[in-house]
Amino acid sequence: MALVETQRRRSAGREEAAALAASVPTSPPAPTGLLDVIGRFKGLFLPVLLVILWEAACRAEIFAEHLVPSPLAVLAELQYLWDRGELLTHVWVTLARVAAGFFWGTLAATVLGAATGVSRPLRELLDPTLQALKAVPSLAWVPLFILWFGIFETSKVTLIAVGVFFPIYLNLMSAIQDSDRKLVEVARIYRLSTWQLLRCVLVPATLPAYVVGLRAGLALGWMFVIAAELMGASEGLGFLMIDGQMTGHPAIIVGSLILFAILGKASDALLAFATRPLLAWQDSFAKMEGGRANA
Repeated sequence: MALVETQRRRSAGREEAAALAASVPTSPPAPTGLLDVIGRFKGLFLPVLLVILWEAACRAEIFAEHLVPSPLAVLAELQYLWDRGELLTHVWVTLARVAAGFFWGTLAATVLGAATGVSRPLRELLDPTLQALKAVPSLAWVPLFILWFGIFETSKVTLIAVGVFFPIYLNLMSAIQDSDRKLVEVARIYRLSTWQLLRCVLVPATLPAYVVGLRAGLALGWMFVIAAELMGASEGLGFLMIDGQMTGHPAIIVGSLILFAILGKASDALLAFATRPLLAWQDSFAKMEGGRANA
């Protein structure tokens, strides 16, 4: 009788679950064709609108031309630099500096973040000093790095690496510390080695926060490259901005800012795309929303 009663309860539970699932309203099918294409590029709506309003304000002479150039004037200045072969050189130099600083900053942050996250003695020894250094403004490092490394590429890459380091370090260390204690205890019950604990428990648990740290570090790398290119640079978008200021060409300054925004967004999108397979196992809210949109 007990077995029959158990089976009856299980059957009733399955029927209730099916009824609940049927009662949940399904999302309408996503638009297709032209509307679907528009939806994919809706992120461009605000920038395009701002450019149109900007051009209209300049044509209406709301802004002084020598202070706020029109979008067409900025485009003409960038075209002039491109035709002379200078623009591509400045872009590639800045990209190379950010890439090198991002690599070395990520390497140092990963090693120290993992070490301080796993080891309490190392965390108590190193973390207070690193947290204090995090509060030092980027420009405060410039005179010291010039004194140590000169005005060549080493000082510039080091400064960018400093900016990249801190968000990655903090996210990784905090993610290791916030890992589910029960998972670690189960791993120890099954006598997993330190390497197995890292590979099977800590790495999957920390990957989401680590990827966020990478993206934040990359964004700070683009911010720090401006300060880096103040250190005696003769090439790069930061140098181009300073040159525009010194020669009184606001179109160069605005064009450099726009290029920084485009390159920063493109590099962030590339990093997000490259790390997406590492997080394919996540059953996240974003995936649920994406599934509904594609239903």
